[in-house]
Amino acid sequence: MNRDRGRAPAGVQGLLRPVPTMPRGGRGVVLKTAHDLECMRQAGRITALALRAARDVIRPGVTTADIDAAAAEVLRKHGAQAAFLGYGQPPFPAVTTVSVNEELVHGIPGRRRLVEGDIVSVDCGAVVEGYVGDAAFTWGVGEVSELASRLMRVTLAALWAGIAQMRPGKRTGDISAAIQQCVEGAGFNVVREYTGHGVGRQMHEDPMVPNYGTAGKGLLLRPGMTIALEPMVLAGSPETAVLEDRWTVVAADGSLTAHFEHTVAVTEGGPWVLTDQEPGLDESAGIGYNEYFAGPAAAPGTERKPS
Repeated sequence: MNRDRGRAPAGVQGLLRPVPTMPRGGRGVVLKTAHDLECMRQAGRITALALRAARDVIRPGVTTADIDAAAAEVLRKHGAQAAFLGYGQPPFPAVTTVSVNEELVHGIPGRRRLVEGDIVSVDCGAVVEGYVGDAAFTWGVGEVSELASRLMRVTLAALWAGIAQMRPGKRTGDISAAIQQCVEGAGFNVVREYTGHGVGRQMHEDPMVPNYGTAGKGLLLRPGMTIALEPMVLAGSPETAVLEDRWTVVAADGSLTAHFEHTVAVTEGGPWVLTDQEPGLDESAGIGYNEYFAGPAAAPGTERKPS
């Protein structure tokens, strides 16, 4: 779940409803110990399993509430708390956010039934022993348009472009610039008022990491930093609006959107993706999720574990 920058883009203020209040970390960047990272990895594994379960039920006729229920069952099975449930003001009412088509982020699961050609973004957070794992993906419902397919591919590529910058000595601006260049180079736009964020014992910690920026600028990356990177991409204008439910963020022009996210640690050996899925944690998992979402081939040099 992303962090809002607290401002509306020019020209759409009249469309916006009050943005939900997000608790802020405010204590500065918290460098994680090896023990902290192992605990976050456990939360990340369970988050990955929940997203795999959500992905597996996506098909025409399924409701967004069905997707939420599948993820919730995984958290229950593994004794994890739901990071999103009751979060913010007004309190978020579900375990996942499920956003369809023009809904960019924070969609509230409910009775909406998916139809062929939809694209669905699912964001989930698990809390294990007080540590948060936060990740998201976008998936097509049956056959989707070429535009939808390309939008998802570019958004996923932008995530991995950002992850590749998660190395000691780089800066947050390097991450932001890599994501922006990948997205805008393909003719799409990144959202401006919602960002990636630090994560650990709190859902939103410092630093904020926008999906746009200047290479070489920003905060210096150090081992032990953990950041939820999450390109949020629009096929049309970057402007957004918030619906009457005070949570669902939509493309102001009704264009398609996509969203991918991983929780990633900076280590001496390079980026460590904490929310990918390793085979063996659950007998039913291990094939499919990683190939699409967290496959090692997607980002050469990105570590599954720090070396």
